[in-house]
Amino acid sequence: MDFVDFIVKNFQEFITYTGFANATAGNIIMILVGALFIYLAIKKDFEPLLLVPIGLGIILGNIPFKADAGLEIGLYEDNSVLNIFYQGVRQGWYPPLVFLGIGAMTDFSSLIANPKLILIGAAAQFGIFGAYMVALAMGFEPNQAAGIAIIGGADGPTAIFLSSKLCPNLMGAIAVCAYSYMALVPVIQPFIMRLMTTDKERKIRMKPARVVSQTERILFPIIGLLMTTFLVPSGLPLLGMLFFGNLLKESGKTTRLAKTAGSSLNDIVVVLLGLTVGCSTQASEFLTMNTVLIFCLGAAAFAIATMSGILFVKFMNLFLPEGKKINPLIGNAGVSAVPMSARISNNMGLEYDRRNFLLMHAMGPNVAGVIGSAVAAGTLLGFIG
Repeated sequence: MDFVDFIVKNFQEFITYTGFANATAGNIIMILVGALFIYLAIKKDFEPLLLVPIGLGIILGNIPFKADAGLEIGLYEDNSVLNIFYQGVRQGWYPPLVFLGIGAMTDFSSLIANPKLILIGAAAQFGIFGAYMVALAMGFEPNQAAGIAIIGGADGPTAIFLSSKLCPNLMGAIAVCAYSYMALVPVIQPFIMRLMTTDKERKIRMKPARVVSQTERILFPIIGLLMTTFLVPSGLPLLGMLFFGNLLKESGKTTRLAKTAGSSLNDIVVVLLGLTVGCSTQASEFLTMNTVLIFCLGAAAFAIATMSGILFVKFMNLFLPEGKKINPLIGNAGVSAVPMSARISNNMGLEYDRRNFLLMHAMGPNVAGVIGSAVAAGTLLGFIG
C-alpha cells in the first residue's frame, strides 16, 4: 500500500511539473506566433536565416514549466544553458560579431564609386530620429524611446545592441520587431515606392559606376573607421567590427579570415542570436501594451525611413543635370536591410523598364544605411547614455 501511495504521490507531483499543468493562454498565443514566423520563413521565404531561429526560439521560450521548481532551464534562470547563451545578447557580444561578418561579406565599391549616395543612407536615418520624437511624445522614457526608434534602421543587430544598453526590459520586443520588419521589406516598401514616385522617375536610367581600384577599397574601411568613430566614439563596437571585417576582405592577404568571419563564424552567431532573441519573448514579458506600441512605432519608423530616402533622392535631382539624375527607386535602399531593400529597388526598376538594372546603384545607399544606422545608434547611446 505504501508503494502505491508513493507512486501516486510522485505521479501527482510530476503532473505539476508538466507544461500542461503550467500553460497559460499567453504561452499558447506566443507558440502560435513562433509557428507563424517559421511558416513565413519556409513558405513565403521571408528571411529564413533569421525567422527560423527566432520562430523556434519563441516556441522554446514559451514552453511552460513550474517557475519555482529550481530546474535551471529557463532563459532568465541563472546557470541555465539558455541563460548563458542569452548573455551574448544581454551584454552586447553578438551584434559586433554579426557586424564583423557583414563587413567581411560587403562590397563597398558602389558607394566608393559614387560617394554622394551616402547622403541617401544618411537621409533614411530620419526615420530613427522621427520615431524617437514620437515615442517621447507618447510618454516613453528617453532611453526607451531611443531603443524603439532604432527599429527604423531595419537593422536587427544594431537594435539589439542599443536596446541592451539602454532598455534591456524592452529588448525582446524591440529585437523581434526589428527582425520582423526586416523580413517584411518586400511587403512594405513597394507600396511606399509606388506611392511616392512617378512613372517617369521610375524609368530614370543611371550610368554604370566607374571601376574602383583595390587601393581605394583598402583605404575605405580605414578612412571610414576614423571618420565615423571620431564623430561617434560610442558606436565603436559596431563600426569597428564592420570596417575590420571589410578590411579583412579587401586586403587580399587575409582571405581565410574574411571567409571565416563571413560564413561559419557569422552563421554560428546568427543561430545563437536568433534563438536567444526568440526565447526572450516569454508571454509574461512580451504580451503587454508596450509591445503593441513598439510594433506600431517600429512600423512608423520604418515607413518614415523609406520615405525619407526616396524624398531625398527627389530633392537631389532638383540640382542634378539631365543624364546624372538618380532614380528615386533606390531611395528605399537607404535602410540597412542588406541586400533585400536593394533587390526591391532593382525588381521594381525592371518592372517598369526591363533593361533598367538598379541593383549595383541601390547597393550604394544600402551599405551606407548599415553605416548610418550604426552611427545613429552611437549618437543615441552617447546622447542618452
